[in-house]
Order: sequence, then C-alpha cells, then structure tokens
Amino acid sequence: MLGDVENHSLPRTAAFFDLDKTVIAKSSTLTFSKSFYQGGLINRRAVLRTAYAQFVFLAGGADHDQMERMRQYLSALCRGWNVQQVREIVAETLHELIDPIIYDEAASLIEEHHAAGRDVVIVSTSGAEVVEPIGALLGADRVVATRMVVENGTFTGEIEYYAYGPTKAEAVRELAASEGYDLSRCYAYSDSITDIPMLEAVGHPHAVNPDRALRREAVSRDWPILSFNRPVRLKQRISALSMPSRPALLMAAAIGAAAATAGLMWFANRRRTTLPGLSAFNVKSKRTAA
Repeated sequence: MLGDVENHSLPRTAAFFDLDKTVIAKSSTLTFSKSFYQGGLINRRAVLRTAYAQFVFLAGGADHDQMERMRQYLSALCRGWNVQQVREIVAETLHELIDPIIYDEAASLIEEHHAAGRDVVIVSTSGAEVVEPIGALLGADRVVATRMVVENGTFTGEIEYYAYGPTKAEAVRELAASEGYDLSRCYAYSDSITDIPMLEAVGHPHAVNPDRALRREAVSRDWPILSFNRPVRLKQRISALSMPSRPALLMAAAIGAAAATAGLMWFANRRRTTLPGLSAFNVKSKRTAA
C-alpha cells in the first residue's frame, strides 16, 4: 500500500498526519479538560463547555467557523495559565487519556512509513504543549503545532503561530525545503475539509474518517478514503504484536522438547565416556546386594 522501501539515492520523503480524528479518536486539547479542572486551571462551567465542544467535534467535525470560535474560546481560556504546570499535567495524564484513543490503524500506518524509511510528521491545530508529548508517544520524527505567546512563564492568550488550513500547507513546504523532502512522493492524512491545502501539497493524499465535505472532495479527486475505528492502547498493541500465534507456540514447544531430549542424551553419553567406572560400580553394587 505504501510502495517500496525508500531508495537512499533519491530525495527524502515523509508522511504528514493530522492528529485529531485521524490518529486519535478525539480532540487532543479538549481531552485534557478534566485534568486541567483538577489542576485548578479551569472551572466546572468550562469543563461542561469543553465537553459539549468535544461532542460537536465528534458528531460531525468542525468547519471553518466552528474552528474559529473554538480558537477564540481556547485562547481566552488559557490566558494566565502557567506553562510549566500545563506541561506537567499533560505529562502526568498522557498515557491515561491519550493511549486508549490512538487508532490501531494509524499506529500501524506510522510503523509502515518508518519501516519504508519515511519521516513521520504530526501537523495539528492543537497547542504544542499537548501535541509534542503525543508526537513523542507515537514515535513521530517532527511536530508542527499551534504556539501561544508566553510572557513570564504564562500564556498571554495571543497566538504566535496558528497551524490551521493554509498555514499547515506552508509548514509542510517549509519542512520539505529544509529537510529535502520530495513532496510529489510524500503522503498526507487528514479527516477535515480544512486540511485540503495540506493534502494538495503532497503526491499521495488520503482522507481518514473524512467529514462530509472532505469525503465529497476525495471522491471527486479519486483520493483514497480510509476508515479508522479501532482505538487500542499502545501497550496492548505491543503485546499483541509480540505474542506468537498458536502454531508458532506449538512449534516452539516441539523444538524445545527436542532440544531438551538431545541435551540429556548428550549428557548421558558424555558421562559414560568420561566416567567408565560408574557403570562397573553400579553392576558391582547389584551383585554385592544379591
């Protein structure tokens, strides 16, 4: 599906992944709302509002106007937050909250791209304090995310860089220029119509769990449409991948038994060869007893 392993004599390539509803099953930022509440960063009303925003996001995705309203709300919400505290909360709850909602299909796809010699880049509208740890958890090589203005260790509520729509495509092109990626041979994955510019920037665009608008666009352009619906914990996934099949277990048991038998036979023969008096002693003992 992903083509041959990269030829190192050719320009480098990469796979660019949107994060929310593409690699993980929910909004990465909104998923931490309860943790931020427990850490004293937001009140109960804000928790309820973010829960509703999560519901809307999951039900049908978010168009440009909804994303803009969400951006304004979250920017105002995080004004005055201590950056280090946010990072600590994310680090402490990352596995608990994010691990269970990673799509198994996305994790497999990331592994396939790495095996083929491609870099994996997460490109997300969520904030860097959330996206960077998730990228590390996924084994991504690079992360592009929204960055907030920070003064005296706290967020001002202003945005320094907004990774959304056309700016995602710009970031992809800048990375291609700096890292030597051949975009015509690169891959991109997203669920949202707002990521059309990023998908158009590469030679192999894919729609993942697409919203209605992106599905129409993907069908009209003959882009592959992928359906990811199996969230699984990475630990469970690693265990499943490392667990041998039943035939393999039976074969291993048979080989082990054969090796053990051969070892015992070798040991017995070696004792008879190196200790010849042992058999005579046994025979003599039996005669004496008789």
